[in-house]
Amino acid sequence: MYTRMINPSPNHSFFLFGPRGTGKTTWIKATYPNALYINLLDSRQYTSLLAHPNALESLIPPNFSDFIIIDEIQRVPELLNEVHKLIEGPTHHKFILTGSSVRKLRKQGVNLLAGRAYLYHCYPLTATELGSDFQLSKALKYGTLPTSYTSDDPNTYLQSYLSTYLEQEIIQECMTRQLSAFYRFLQTASFSQGSIINSSAIAREVMVDRKVVENYFSILIDLLIGIMLPPFTRRAKRRLTTKSKFYIIDSGLYRAARPQGYLDSESELGGPALETLFLNELRAINEYKKLEYQLYYFRTTTGQEIDFVAYGKNGFNAFEIKLGSVFSHTWTKTLQSFGKDYPEAKLYLLYMGTQTHYYKNITVLPFTKAITTLTEILQKPTPK
Repeated sequence: MYTRMINPSPNHSFFLFGPRGTGKTTWIKATYPNALYINLLDSRQYTSLLAHPNALESLIPPNFSDFIIIDEIQRVPELLNEVHKLIEGPTHHKFILTGSSVRKLRKQGVNLLAGRAYLYHCYPLTATELGSDFQLSKALKYGTLPTSYTSDDPNTYLQSYLSTYLEQEIIQECMTRQLSAFYRFLQTASFSQGSIINSSAIAREVMVDRKVVENYFSILIDLLIGIMLPPFTRRAKRRLTTKSKFYIIDSGLYRAARPQGYLDSESELGGPALETLFLNELRAINEYKKLEYQLYYFRTTTGQEIDFVAYGKNGFNAFEIKLGSVFSHTWTKTLQSFGKDYPEAKLYLLYMGTQTHYYKNITVLPFTKAITTLTEILQKPTPK
């Protein structure tokens, strides 16, 4: 088991959200071996507590003072009322509540205990967590979900993940008649990895209404498998794109979802996969280290684009990613323009070569070096 960077408050109840397969259950069982564990994926515990949520208290031994873990809390949202009472009650019980979907919680208007439990997220493994086991080629091809990364047959695992897990969620949404349409959507949406979404074009391709496509995207986002990255528009000096970009959160899941054929080139697949891998590292380190950056991309209406912008009270960083292995100063054109608009920003160009370069005000880093030292990059103060 890899040492995770998750670092919750030691004596306070908390939620731990993350997609299925990111290792939430493995981590909490190893970290809290004396906790009382309630698994809502177990059919008996699920049906019992679904019928009688108020029976939760009866499962807790007398004088129990350790954490109480409820795995996949979104399956019985009504339990949150009981959890609330037990946190506020005379025993002041402590809970760890894991979830792989916020859809049911959002639909039922659950307030996530109104701040009585902190909120954390679990991401696919980072290069920092993998340490000496990190292999860029492997991570790009199979992603960094723990089982996928360590499996002898990662392709089968990833295909099973997409079919079994998503099918269960679609059935729960009472959309069984649209399973085939959803899978067509997933394949079509994979071609939009790292791109602005055109819902109307996808709807025509999938042969469904545009609102159905928008609902499908919301399902992926609620299952924490997809994210929308907003544009950076602060103090804009040029006309900028105002729509968000879409990413499936793991490079292995992205490749598994995307239909591949003889004519597909590695540049078509590798570019989005490289961005996806970096975005996972960026999101994870930002949260695990409590750096409080807001993450964006930047794009002008004329097509100049910066892949990622990390902006916050502690820094301002722009990252452009290139799949090539031989540095060319022509790659820096957009970063130079961005630097003129925002001279406060630290500028980085990441590429697949092995040498570090310094070109004007831009630091050019090998991708592996950048991703394995991202914590230091993000924690280094931006000069004011």
